[in-house]
Amino acid sequence: MGKTVLKNIEWLGSDNRVHQGDIGIDNDVIVAAGTLDSNWQPDRIIDGTNKLAVPGFINTHTHAAMTLFRSYADDMQLMDWLQNKIWPAEAKLEQDDIYWGTLLAIAEMIKTGTTTFADMYFSMQEIARAVEESGIRAVLARGMAGVTPNAEQALLESETFFKEYHNSCDGRITVMLAPHAPYTCPPPYLKKVVQLAEKLGAEIHTHLSETAGEVEDCLKEYGASPIALMEEVGLLAHGVLAAHCVHVSLQDIEIMRERNVRVAHNPGSNLKLASGIAPVPQMLAAGICVGLGTDGAASNNNLDMLEETRLAALVHKANTGDPLAVPAAFALQMATANGAFALGLGDRTGKLDTGCKADITIFDIQAPHWYPRHDRLSLLTYAASAGDVHTVIVNGRILMENRRLTTLDEERIYAECQARGMRLCR
Repeated sequence: MGKTVLKNIEWLGSDNRVHQGDIGIDNDVIVAAGTLDSNWQPDRIIDGTNKLAVPGFINTHTHAAMTLFRSYADDMQLMDWLQNKIWPAEAKLEQDDIYWGTLLAIAEMIKTGTTTFADMYFSMQEIARAVEESGIRAVLARGMAGVTPNAEQALLESETFFKEYHNSCDGRITVMLAPHAPYTCPPPYLKKVVQLAEKLGAEIHTHLSETAGEVEDCLKEYGASPIALMEEVGLLAHGVLAAHCVHVSLQDIEIMRERNVRVAHNPGSNLKLASGIAPVPQMLAAGICVGLGTDGAASNNNLDMLEETRLAALVHKANTGDPLAVPAAFALQMATANGAFALGLGDRTGKLDTGCKADITIFDIQAPHWYPRHDRLSLLTYAASAGDVHTVIVNGRILMENRRLTTLDEERIYAECQARGMRLCR
């Protein structure tokens, strides 16, 4: 990779201000942001004229291979969607399907500026293979459901996958454990997950309180909300990344605050599935870390983190009647630094600071919707589009340059996924 300089570029700093200068990259690390030593000689210079560099977006919750089900089952209730469409189609998945579906997701994520994603699925070795080949960064977790015949096998696979892949691929792959949700993982099974987390020193990625029906059923069956149930079984003591958290009470939020639960907010998916709007302003006021996620492409239906950033900035204004509920700059922080912290990567990525990994998304800001440039962060949040993403760098390696992917064969991916998607959903 060598030494690279982004020359005379505008860039978003950790102070939520846009600066102008040079960004120096030595192999996989940012070594300077602002002014470079005159003796520092790069191997490559990237012209930053009319460009804006931001920390690469961090998608804190998705199911990458579900790109294969995009547009297959839309406008349905969540449980009807899962039980009658998605789960039957997933039962037909072969390992190669998951590999190609993940490559399609990664291609889409890179082209829309994402440099890290958190994935919960199965056949995780195939997903890891796609991550390794593409060059993207990922936090992977084998989804586990305690009500299925392979529940015990899922625990064994999770342990094996953690031991083989945690901190692999030059640190680009880290691993969590992933009990799917309280409605698929009864308390005795969740306690087994807790024991495994203690054994491995692993953190946990799960779905919590996504729908009102889920919460009502949990209260009826266990006399506790999903959040309170997870606290009772000891899960929240192990560093939890909780997707959704739409229907949470003030008591739930207090438990989450005490246990440092990090939230993956998925506004697009929650709106499309009519799950509701998570009380993000209240969570933020309580000091809870909230990142952003797309969920799977079958329930969004894209993996565009810029769109999620805009939605996060907009829906809470309308929901609360407060135009200051989630300002543009903070929505961007949720998509970057907060996301890194939520995934346990806050010391590696999510910022364009010296010493951080060189995970950078560069926007081309030479377009009508970027003028006049009163406020770059406002323009990025409310006016920019994924088509403005020009170059994407992960771990110091250029994965897209001038809107062309450098590590993936797009046409082959499209052909494979078209054929596989049609076969699966017949």
